[in-house]
Amino acid sequence: MTVAFYTLGCKVNQYETQALEQLFTARGHTLAPFEGEADVYIINSCAVTAVSDKKSRQTIRQARKRSLEALVAVCGCYPQTHPEDMASLPVDLVAGTGDRRGFVELVERVWAKRQEKVTALDDVMKRRVFESLPAGGLEGRTRAMLKVEDGCVNFCTYCVIPYARGPVRSLPLSDAAAQAEKLAGEGYKELVLTGIEISSWGRDLAGKPELIDLIEAVCAAAPGCRIRLGSLEPRTITEEFCLRAAKLDNLCPHFHLSMQSGCDATLKRMNRKYDTARFMESVGLIWKYFQNPVPAITADMIVGFPGETEEEFDQSLDFIQRCAFASMHIFPYSKRPGTPAASMPNQVPRAVKEERARAAAQAAARMERGYLEWWDKVTVLFEEERDGLWRGHTTQYCEVRVPSGENLHNQLRKVQITAVEDGWLLGELLNLEKE
Repeated sequence: MTVAFYTLGCKVNQYETQALEQLFTARGHTLAPFEGEADVYIINSCAVTAVSDKKSRQTIRQARKRSLEALVAVCGCYPQTHPEDMASLPVDLVAGTGDRRGFVELVERVWAKRQEKVTALDDVMKRRVFESLPAGGLEGRTRAMLKVEDGCVNFCTYCVIPYARGPVRSLPLSDAAAQAEKLAGEGYKELVLTGIEISSWGRDLAGKPELIDLIEAVCAAAPGCRIRLGSLEPRTITEEFCLRAAKLDNLCPHFHLSMQSGCDATLKRMNRKYDTARFMESVGLIWKYFQNPVPAITADMIVGFPGETEEEFDQSLDFIQRCAFASMHIFPYSKRPGTPAASMPNQVPRAVKEERARAAAQAAARMERGYLEWWDKVTVLFEEERDGLWRGHTTQYCEVRVPSGENLHNQLRKVQITAVEDGWLLGELLNLEKE
């Protein structure tokens, strides 16, 4: 079969698509571009917002328009949380977020014997075992994602993900270290530890190891690789965590903290497990222990959550500027049917949410530019050439672009910064020596 993939959503989805690509090719199948002709179109979907749902539906319909004869399969969070929507969509195979190896075999069986729509969804709340999948991608990539955790039990009032992914399951520490060593041996220069909620890694394992134990093991197993962390809960950042993490030379000083709001009343309605004082404590600890090189602290923010008043939004706006984030992701609140927030009183009108999102984005852009203006000389891991400029990232995940006639793919090079652009840095190669 020729198999084409389209991935929506988070890094976990990206990781799982890469794993599926490896599983299909290992069984003799060929990958094809999603925009072209294929025997099988697989949409790895997302359900984190209503927009994600809409994009998933649109992509399914686009795949069917390309070929009436092809097998169209959908997997991921959208069918897991909205199985009722699948009846009206032109799909042949419906699966969810579990048993990816079984999904590959199911695609083969359905392709070999076409029949009525096949649905394979399990009860996510009964999952107890972490499904280990092949890490890394196919050729041409510089950064590999290493999934170390799945599931979430935080049950924030706005979030559907616990119902899509089930309880916490962790990749054992020794397995994570072995996978990191293997990926480093394959030539990757950066590994990203990812999961649905990596701060909960280890809570289901014997002895309940902590995330810093895992980070230390992975850094030791792949000493020549940058190790980058996925999104963290503020509770992860403790004095001990920072003391130990700051000693790891190959740990990227980039900390993405899941903030969501800078107002205590809003955080309480969201059922977040911290307040602004605890969040600011985390920010202070990072700045205390990571000074050379300067760290990047980034965050998510939801605006227009049910009940958010102008005063509460102003508190959030003030709070993020005190945090001085290097970059932010701003989201207008999206109602998720079945979650507690969907039925909360005082839903914020769409126009108000959009206006608050614009105001927060403007503040975030000012902070980002201020952060980027700090940089003079940086080391960049280059990934791709586009529009005449090679693009890559620093350890703080600042995007840097340079003109060069060389092939810089997967190279670590020193760069002199010459200009701050809109969300990225322009520079020149400082010398021809690899770092």
